Amino acid sequence: MNDENNAGNSPLKKQKTSWHRLLARLLELVLSQFGIDVQPNVSVMTESPEVDILLRRRDTPQWTAVQRAHLPDGIRDSKASHILIEFKQTESFNEKALTQAVGYDYFYKQAKKLLHTEVQTVLFSAKKPRSDTLTYLGYQPTEYPGVYRTQSPVTRNVLLLSLNELSNEPHNVWIKCFASQKKVKKQVLKQIKELDLVSIASELKWLISGLMELWFDTALGEQKMTIEFTPEEVTEFGKRLGDIWLADLTVDDLLARFETKEVLSHFKPIDRLAGLEPEIIENYLKQFKNQQH
Repeated sequence: MNDENNAGNSPLKKQKTSWHRLLARLLELVLSQFGIDVQPNVSVMTESPEVDILLRRRDTPQWTAVQRAHLPDGIRDSKASHILIEFKQTESFNEKALTQAVGYDYFYKQAKKLLHTEVQTVLFSAKKPRSDTLTYLGYQPTEYPGVYRTQSPVTRNVLLLSLNELSNEPHNVWIKCFASQKKVKKQVLKQIKELDLVSIASELKWLISGLMELWFDTALGEQKMTIEFTPEEVTEFGKRLGDIWLADLTVDDLLARFETKEVLSHFKPIDRLAGLEPEIIENYLKQFKNQQH
């Protein structure tokens, strides 16, 4: 969980956005349709601190091809059915963060009576870890960019993902929305725009739109520094932006974004014919009959 800075007794103490809740909501929208539960603020034992996010495979003994297509490097190859995620948005990877993750890993397995192989704990670091910190804590790069492991007996079950360094593979795009570097987020936004957004759930599109506005500050200005945003508020903000954008489009501009068949599929047959001259309908019927012979 993100540490909050102590602002003393100042009445102007700033509220902090719960970035892990925004990440959890995005992952829920992406992964829940593929048989993966996504739960924020999950207790690792009775009356304990809460780990930021839990991914739990519901019905299959291993990740399916569809699930792996939406899971990032490091997680997609894990055999564990329970993935504990501790997300550091503003705090750098350090000994304190690692100790916290190790505690969550141990107590969650104890409380849920799970085997070591059933749980994988992952630290998401929005900031790139310092090389000297990686060396000190025994973490080394793997074959996947941005994925670090250690062979230390105490901490080896805690995987480290550096969001800025992950590859541009499509399965990494969702969590890279929360990388700290703007150039990385801009690349992610470009990738998302190239996806078939028509097939993506509306709420997911609105959440991403709201996140990008929050990241790049084009409308919120300094306001974003003093307001705590919930996932619902970010989603609603993105929806309003979409409504404003659509309002400025002409009918021709809007229709040009869709295939003709897709537009017509939303109309009843009688509505498709409304307004057509009888001669046009008759000519089409003649052509259609000729094609059948």
